[in-house]
Amino acid sequence: MDMASHLMSATVEVEQVLTDGRHMVGTGFLISDPAPDGRPRTILVTANHVLDKMPGREAHIGYRVQGKDGAWTYDPTPIAIRAGGKPLWTRNPTSDVAAIEVTAPPEFARAAIPLAWLADGNVFAKASVGPGDEMMVLGYPQGLSANTAGFPILRAGRIASPIDAVAVSPTFLLDFHVFPGNSGGPVFMTRTTTDGTAAAPVVMGMLTQQVELNNERLEIGVVTDAPFIRETLALLDAPGHRPARPMAMTAEKDAAATTAVAPTQGAAAWVGTKVSDGPF
Repeated sequence: MDMASHLMSATVEVEQVLTDGRHMVGTGFLISDPAPDGRPRTILVTANHVLDKMPGREAHIGYRVQGKDGAWTYDPTPIAIRAGGKPLWTRNPTSDVAAIEVTAPPEFARAAIPLAWLADGNVFAKASVGPGDEMMVLGYPQGLSANTAGFPILRAGRIASPIDAVAVSPTFLLDFHVFPGNSGGPVFMTRTTTDGTAAAPVVMGMLTQQVELNNERLEIGVVTDAPFIRETLALLDAPGHRPARPMAMTAEKDAAATTAVAPTQGAAAWVGTKVSDGPF
């Protein structure tokens, strides 16, 4: 499996069905991050606002199941995100990043990307990455998937801002037409080794916002740097923190839907938690 396909396999739709039958949709991806005692652990990461804007106690992760004939089908599985009105996920205190442990099907636990694929604070300088370089993005624009099995859509854009140290600027801009439903998607680039073979992709960050001015979309995405994803994962094991273990829930099967509504905040609008009216 090539590296872009591996990341595609680790990316999932995150949705919640509202009481009026509409759906809220965002994007997430799975990371393999063993617990301090060595226990294998799969973590779903997404934009914090994706989970925060979902009012119910459970969301659905859009897993995909491959049949004996090789065909894939969409198999959304419920996950508890609140208990007693309190969130079960861990959020980054300064950035729009959330993480929650999940019980993933075996094939998705295997597809979860290793922690080493997340960029650290020095990767931009080491790789000489800067304005004009192309990056790829996986997600569910307007709640749409690449096929009926629920695979994410792969798109690309170029870095549209200077790259500063994470301590100076926690985000960078991507020349990329952003839609509701993209929130939480991985932003990555692939590398080649000195012998010309493909190396592991580097997840540079997570798509979290879009730039707007006077209610006009400028077709520019805001990417939160990957070190904040690493930081959020580290909080799961911080002293005094009690991360929620996955909770079993009764499965329901729902389809994604269309006609998005995205709230705005200043010059940037949240990308995700698409609100929609009916199945497509």
